[in-house]
Amino acid sequence: MLKQRILSGVQPTGNLHLGNYLGAIRNWVSLQQKYENFFCVVDLHAITVPHDPKTLIKDTYSIAALYLACGIDLNDSTIFVQSHVSAHSELVWLLNCITPLNWLERMIQFKEKAIKQGENVSVGLLNYPILMAADILLYNASHVPVGEDQKQHLELTRDIAIRFNSKFATLENPVFNIPEPLIKTEGARVMSLSDGRSKMSKSDSSDLSRINLLDSPDLIQKKIKRCKTDSLKGLEFDNKERPECNNLLNLYALLSEKTKQEVFQECHSMGWGQFKPLLIDTTVEALKPIQEKYHRIIDDKYYLDSVLKEGKNRAETIANETLTKVKHSLGYLSSI
Repeated sequence: MLKQRILSGVQPTGNLHLGNYLGAIRNWVSLQQKYENFFCVVDLHAITVPHDPKTLIKDTYSIAALYLACGIDLNDSTIFVQSHVSAHSELVWLLNCITPLNWLERMIQFKEKAIKQGENVSVGLLNYPILMAADILLYNASHVPVGEDQKQHLELTRDIAIRFNSKFATLENPVFNIPEPLIKTEGARVMSLSDGRSKMSKSDSSDLSRINLLDSPDLIQKKIKRCKTDSLKGLEFDNKERPECNNLLNLYALLSEKTKQEVFQECHSMGWGQFKPLLIDTTVEALKPIQEKYHRIIDDKYYLDSVLKEGKNRAETIANETLTKVKHSLGYLSSI
């Protein structure tokens, strides 16, 4: 029986942090033997906001190396760079022309980011969800691992696929598969170290708000020592008045791979002075094998290039086949 297919990716904009790892990549790793997986470095998405051309190549290599260091297995998964497969860019244009503008204008992330960027907001940012739809639909993904903040974009992808199939295909022979979300509730939202009500994010101006996967032990110690806490005695989960307490306990549970009940029994009577060193040690130990493997991989550019080249070839074969079906359905003359 053929495995169902997963497609997901991360932007090469700065270092990956614990939110990316615990909320997404570790989930990919745990599921990868069950599915046929395509994980891309979404460098086309990276330029929908202002970016530094001098670091894009470096960051692209870094994300690919971190995929491998975190446990993505090439026996079960394909790793590739989005811009290396030109079908992504071509399908975006074709989908642009069948997607109503008001579908994009209601996207919450666009509204939030547009406010921050003001007059500098680009058409690319508005179009971001259609590029995401093209990424998914090119590979006929059956499932897409997404966080709650991306669920609306996946709904748009489904709407676009349904619209295209109804206008240009038949029920018996659809062009696009309709993907389903794959949402992991535990660890799905890792919160900021400086605000337990805000998601940990690469876009936060303060590096102290997040723990990056490649942070040194000294830097991890500094960030956890300085992270926001409260003055109440004892530690507890799920108290809405103590979001930072809940976040740090969840981090400890996820990194130590203990249940919430086990963590509560261990930590409920602790103060912050006793708990923070425990969280520091646990975080350093959890990230140590990832960091060691990352440095071995990133120092071997020949190996990393070979992984990305093979990934491109595998991805391109499937993507071009889908793109050909799309163009045929739209009535385009086949290439002569």
